[in-house]
Amino acid sequence: MMLEAVGQNITFGILVGALYGLAAVGLSLAFGVLKILNVAHGELLMIGGYASFWLFNLYDVDPFVSLLLVVPLLLVIGGGLHLGLFARVIHFREEIRIKNSLLIGFGLTLILQTIAIRLWTADERTITVDYARAALEFAGVRFPIIRLAGLGIAFLGVFGLRWFLNQTYWGKAIRATAEDWETASLTGINVRTAYFIAFALSAALAGIAGTLVTVGYSINPAIGLTWTLKSLIVVILAGLGSITGTFFSGLVLGVAESLSAFFFGGAYRELIGLVLFLLVLSLKPQGLFGGRPSD
Repeated sequence: MMLEAVGQNITFGILVGALYGLAAVGLSLAFGVLKILNVAHGELLMIGGYASFWLFNLYDVDPFVSLLLVVPLLLVIGGGLHLGLFARVIHFREEIRIKNSLLIGFGLTLILQTIAIRLWTADERTITVDYARAALEFAGVRFPIIRLAGLGIAFLGVFGLRWFLNQTYWGKAIRATAEDWETASLTGINVRTAYFIAFALSAALAGIAGTLVTVGYSINPAIGLTWTLKSLIVVILAGLGSITGTFFSGLVLGVAESLSAFFFGGAYRELIGLVLFLLVLSLKPQGLFGGRPSD
C-alpha cells in the first residue's frame, strides 16, 4: 500500500510538473532572448484558460480542440503586447531593460486582473468534460486520461518549440539573437522580428498551459501571480537557456511538492519549492541544466 501511495503521488507530481515546466519554458524563452522579465506571464496563462472555458461553455468546444483557437489568440495578444509595451524597452541596457520590463509587467498584471474580474467575476472556473473521470490503472496507480492528455500536449509544446529553434530559419535567428543581438544584426537577421516572434511564442505557451490548468484544476483572475512564481522557481532550477532542462525541472518541482505533501503534510507543499530554489541558487547558481537556448 505504501509503494502504491508513493507511486500515485509521483505520478500526480509528474502530471502537475508538466504544467509547471510548460509555463516556465515560455517565461524562460522571453527572458533568455529579449532579456526582459515578464511578470504578467501568469496573466497570459489565465487568459488562455478563460478562452478555453468560454469556448467550452458557450459553444461546447472540447478544451483540447479549443487549443486550435487559443494558440493563435495568444500569439496575437503576445505580439500586440510586445509591439505596444515591451518593444519600447528593448534598446535599453540589459539591467535597465529588466527593471523597466518588471514595472510594465506589474502594471499589466493589475490591469488584466481587474479586467478579468469585471468581465468574469472572481469565481473559480473549471471545465468538466464527459471523460473527466476516465483513467487507466497500472500496478495500483491510476493515470487520469485527461491529465495524461495534458502531459502529452505539454511534451508536444515544449519539444515542438525545441524543433522550431533548431530546424527553422527564424528559430535559428532567435537563438543567434539570444547569444549576441549585435552580431546577429550584422549577419542580416532582423532582430526586432526575432524578438517579436519569441515573445509571441512565449505567450502561446502560456495559453496552452492555461487551457490544461482549466481542464485539470481551476482558474480565477488571481492565479497569474502563483503561476508566474512557479515559473520563476522552475527557471532558476533549470538555468537560463535550457528549453528541455526547464521542462524537466518543472517535473522535478512537481514530484518534490507532491512527495513532500504526502510525507510531511500539505502545508509543506509550497515550502519545498522555495527550499529547492534557495539550494540551487546557493550551490549551483547557473542552474541544473544551464545551456544554450536550443538545449
